[in-house]
Amino acid sequence: MRSLLLLFALSASAQQIAPVPDKFFFEEGKIRVLILTGRNNHDWRVTTPYLRSVLELTGKFDVRVTEEVSGVSAETLRPYDVLISNYCGPRWGPQAEKAVEEFVREGKGLVVVHAGSYPFGETAVLSEKMGRTGVYQEPWASWGNMVGAIWSDKDPRTGHAQRHAYEVKWQDPQHPIAAGVKSFTISDELYHNFRLKPGIHILASAFDSPKIGGNGKEEPLLWTKPYGKGRVFHTALGHDLDAMMSPGFTATYARGVEWAAKDAVTLPAVIDTNPKNSDAVRVLLVTGGHDHELSLYAAFDKFRDMRVNVDPHPHAFANDLRKAYDVIVLYDSIQVDQLPEKHRTNIQNFVESGKGLIVLHHAIIDFASWEWWWKEVVGGKYVLRAEPGFPASSYQHDVEFVATPKAGHPITKGLPQMRLFDETYKNVWHRPDVQVLLTGEHPTSDLELGWVSPYQKSRVVYLQPGHGRPSHEMPWFRQLVRRSILWSAGRL
Repeated sequence: MRSLLLLFALSASAQQIAPVPDKFFFEEGKIRVLILTGRNNHDWRVTTPYLRSVLELTGKFDVRVTEEVSGVSAETLRPYDVLISNYCGPRWGPQAEKAVEEFVREGKGLVVVHAGSYPFGETAVLSEKMGRTGVYQEPWASWGNMVGAIWSDKDPRTGHAQRHAYEVKWQDPQHPIAAGVKSFTISDELYHNFRLKPGIHILASAFDSPKIGGNGKEEPLLWTKPYGKGRVFHTALGHDLDAMMSPGFTATYARGVEWAAKDAVTLPAVIDTNPKNSDAVRVLLVTGGHDHELSLYAAFDKFRDMRVNVDPHPHAFANDLRKAYDVIVLYDSIQVDQLPEKHRTNIQNFVESGKGLIVLHHAIIDFASWEWWWKEVVGGKYVLRAEPGFPASSYQHDVEFVATPKAGHPITKGLPQMRLFDETYKNVWHRPDVQVLLTGEHPTSDLELGWVSPYQKSRVVYLQPGHGRPSHEMPWFRQLVRRSILWSAGRL
C-alpha cells in the first residue's frame, strides 16, 4: 500500500507543469499591451498594425495582438498592463468578458478606440464593411460602464454626420494626456449623442456643425473614466488610417495608452512616426539612368540609425557633398562624359575625404572610362564592350541562386546563407586584392557577389544583389545594405 501511495505521488508530481516566468517573453521595462481586434465594421486589418506600430516606435511598449477575443481568459491577460479595444462585433462570451472586466477593475488599463464604444449595447451587431447583421444580443452592461458611454437607436440617435475636417479642442488641457498637446484638426467622423455614464472626465470635444448634419452641440470625444482600481481612456477618433495618421490622433492615442497603463505620461506632445537617432548616418541615395522598382526605397526605410535622401541625376553631384552626407549609395547608371567637370570634382572630393561609398547592383556600370574610379575606388568594373584583357561582362535576369556570406567581416557577421531570386552578372572584372563579402555559384554569375575595395582613402563596398522586389523586400538584403552603410560610415 505504501508503495502504491509513493508511486501515485511521483506520478502526480510528474504531471505538474513547471511555470516559465514572463520575463523570458517580454521586453524588460516596457509597458505590456494587448490589442483586442478581429471583428469590426471598420477596417481593423489596416488600422490594427498602425495602432501597434505607433506604440512600438516610441520604444516604451511591448505590443501583442489577438484576433479571437472570445478565447481570452484571466491567465491570457495576466501578463499585460493595458488592453486596447479596436473591436466592434458580437459579444465575447462569459469567460472573456469576466476576464476583461476583472483585469480593469483590479487596477489595470483599458483604451477604447473609435467604434470600440459601439458593441455590447442595445443596438444591432454590426458586420464587416459597415454592414448590419440585424442581430440583437443581450447587452453587456459592464462594458458601457467601463467605457463611459453606450450607443442608442432612440432619439436623439447616436451616430455621426458626414465625415469632415474639424478642430478638436481641449476641455482639460492640464490632464497628463493633454498637457503640452495643442488643439488639433482632424478629418474624421464626429460621433454625437452618446449616452454618457456618470464619472467620465471629458478631456476634449468638437463642435458638431448643423451645416453638415450635426446637432449643433459641443460633443465629447476624448475622456477618461475610473473603473474599480483601473483606468479607462476613450477616444472617439480613428475611423480609418487617414484619421489615425493625424498627428493629433497619434499623440493622444499613444499618451492615452501610457496613462491607462501607468497613471502617468512621459511621452512627448508630438509622436515621431519615423524616429531617427540624433547621430543617424546621413545617406545620399543616387538613382537615375536605369529603371528600377519602387520597392527599392523600402530597403532604406524605418532604420533609426540612417537618414536617407534620394537625389537622381542630373543634380545629385551638383554641389559639394562633404558637409551634407556621410555615405553615398549609388544605384544609378551613368558614364563620366555625362557629368560636368564640377560634378566629377565633387564626387572625387567626397571619396577622397574619407566618406563612405556603396556601389549597389547595376551601379557597377558607372564611369567605365574613368580608370581612377573603377580601378582604384570601386576595385571592379562591368565591361560594356570587350577590351584586350577584359572580356565583355553579361547579365541574366530572374535567376535563383544561393548567396553565401564570408566570415570575418562586420558587414556579414551572423548573416546566414540565403536563397536569392535576382539578376546575376558574369565576367565583372575586380582587383585580386578586394576583400570578398559574398559568394555564389551559378553558371550565369561570378563567384564574387560583393566585396570591400582596397581603396585606402575611404570605405567602399560593392554589392551585386538588389535588382528588384524579391531582394528589396528581404530582411536579409535590408540588413546587408544597412550594415554596409554603417560600416562605410565608420559606425560598425
